[in-house]
Amino acid sequence: MLSTASLGLTALFAAALGLGLLLRLWLSSRQIRHVAQHREAVPSAFAGTISLAAHQKAADYTLAKARLGLLEMALGAAVLLGWTLLGGLSALNQTLAQWMGHGMTQQLALLAAFVVLSGAIDLPLSWYQTFVLEQRFGFNKMTLKLWLADLLKTSLIGALIGLPIAALLLWMMAATGSLWWLWAWLFWMGFNLLLLVIYPTLIAPLFNKFQPLEDETLKARVTALMQRCGFSAKGLFVMDGSKRSAHANAYFTGFGAAKRVVFYDTLLAKLSAPEVDAVLAHELGHFKHKHIIKRIVSMFALSLAGFALLGYLTQQVWFYTGLGVLPNVASANDALALLLFMLAMPAFSFFIAPAFAQLSRKHEFEADAYAVKQTSVQDLSTALLKLYEDNASTLTPDPLYVRFYYSHPGATERLARMQGVASVAL
Repeated sequence: MLSTASLGLTALFAAALGLGLLLRLWLSSRQIRHVAQHREAVPSAFAGTISLAAHQKAADYTLAKARLGLLEMALGAAVLLGWTLLGGLSALNQTLAQWMGHGMTQQLALLAAFVVLSGAIDLPLSWYQTFVLEQRFGFNKMTLKLWLADLLKTSLIGALIGLPIAALLLWMMAATGSLWWLWAWLFWMGFNLLLLVIYPTLIAPLFNKFQPLEDETLKARVTALMQRCGFSAKGLFVMDGSKRSAHANAYFTGFGAAKRVVFYDTLLAKLSAPEVDAVLAHELGHFKHKHIIKRIVSMFALSLAGFALLGYLTQQVWFYTGLGVLPNVASANDALALLLFMLAMPAFSFFIAPAFAQLSRKHEFEADAYAVKQTSVQDLSTALLKLYEDNASTLTPDPLYVRFYYSHPGATERLARMQGVASVAL
């Protein structure tokens, strides 16, 4: 017989999952309808720069992704329900316990088996997105061999890094007392900071080639811009993004002295030197406004709250039974608690996602404003429009969908805001 607390959690989780799914479906249907309704005409603000063919390609690409997203939503909700209230995680735990007995090895096996099974469930849609959807619109450059190689590398790196980390976390949960969650949080934050340092030089090169920027003229422009902005980096690199996708991008990676600027080769092929300057100035704006530090601090605070909540929930039987899991009676339930927390939290945190999206858009506006002051509003505008066009990003998203999901402002609002900043500066 389930306790009142267990039944309450079951009802709350089911309600959050159901309402979240309905809200996602409603927002996606709005996006699909809005983009389709505006497919036949380029918005007047872009009529002189974006062709009708490019606009329609972006609309069709957006619609295709949105429709695939509907399938992903339904599958995700079904899988989550299967793991939790329908007893999938509990059955997996009990099966492994019967085979292996209880203990650290069984708990690690449970984590590993969950990751493998979840990955296998997601694999068909991942393959479809790459080799059907992206291929259809001319973005996919990957071969099946490269796709499989990436999958193998990711799995091996995940096992080599993830299993020792999981073992240490489980040990902390068992050996460091009631404040284990605080020690685990400190370790987790330290690991994430370390990852920011080692990722650019040790992990990223396993997947892509990074060559020093050879264009001396562009290098001089970029270096001068960074010096003018009071920024230094360990190097300027070009990444062979074209071997996987036609999408273009540029980014900063690393932390502290390990920071480096990375340009996709596709971006350098599409933008002029002044436009590259403007895109880089936007990224510098994030650093100038300390957006990266603010996000790291926010991550620290949210993860601390999450670990504290997990520390409390691991001691509550209703946490397990309310989410469809029969906890172990005479042995640790630490791996079960980690998995249940990871599964259940997104169903609740989904409803506060718009707040984080809004904050991200605010940061993008601030970075745009900084870039306009350092370079040229015209160069940044044309660069962004080229990227919108080349990445087939729709110019006519549903406004409510933007408010809920978009981490970057829509093109119309973004360019209008930039023009306003430039006008004030003049």
